[in-house]
Amino acid sequence: MPDIFSSDTLSLAFFAAAVPAVMLVGLSKGGIGGAIGLMGMPLMSLAVDPVKAAAIFLPILILMDIVALWSWRHFNDSKTLLMILPGGVIGIALGWATSAYVSDDALRIVIAAATIFFALRYFWQVYGPDKNRPAAALLHRPAAATFWGALSGYASFVAHAGGPPFQIYVLPMKLDPKKYTGASIRFFAIVNAVKIIPYFLLGALGAENLTISATLLPAALVSTMLGAAIVKHLESEVFYPMTYALALVAGVKLLWDGLPI
Repeated sequence: MPDIFSSDTLSLAFFAAAVPAVMLVGLSKGGIGGAIGLMGMPLMSLAVDPVKAAAIFLPILILMDIVALWSWRHFNDSKTLLMILPGGVIGIALGWATSAYVSDDALRIVIAAATIFFALRYFWQVYGPDKNRPAAALLHRPAAATFWGALSGYASFVAHAGGPPFQIYVLPMKLDPKKYTGASIRFFAIVNAVKIIPYFLLGALGAENLTISATLLPAALVSTMLGAAIVKHLESEVFYPMTYALALVAGVKLLWDGLPI
């Protein structure tokens, strides 16, 4: 892959893809439905190969996490975070250990199928024939928290795509939107911090990738703060349908990326 700074044309082509990609992820980090962040990696991969795109994104994600943690410092659901975080760390370890052996496409298809089913089930319950009998909020389930947390950590390590598994476990508990967002931001901030070590050991955080990341930081900061400002004014009646709809879109996109077509 040529150096993106080697020509004006290639540089412009890179930033035309990279800036919108970073802004989508920033809005997601700010709280506007974690699923839209899945669009960032494929979009940046239009300009550089996916491995390089993932490496460029990690420092940006960490900065976004810092901004988002500050923006949502007063909101959290500590029990949810403590339940799902151990699985997330396990998933990162599995991703590091098996990254050379497991097909990224197979992982995309599994996550996509679960996400699409989960989103369609929600819309059936809310808008289908039994809409006047909404499903009760689920309680914490340790086994499910570990499973979905591990899948989220694994998907986050290999493709920065941990949002849908996290949502599959947490959204059915119907937390207050602000507490949900605070827990989500804390979970992925910790996951991304843990990922630094294996990414460094795999040689993905070299000087060139870090330099490219630095050029995209302004877009990351602005979009993350904007996402946080918007979500803080959303009511549950708007937040949850929007988040499930974005999860459905992300599931379809993951399925499209994973299928051999």
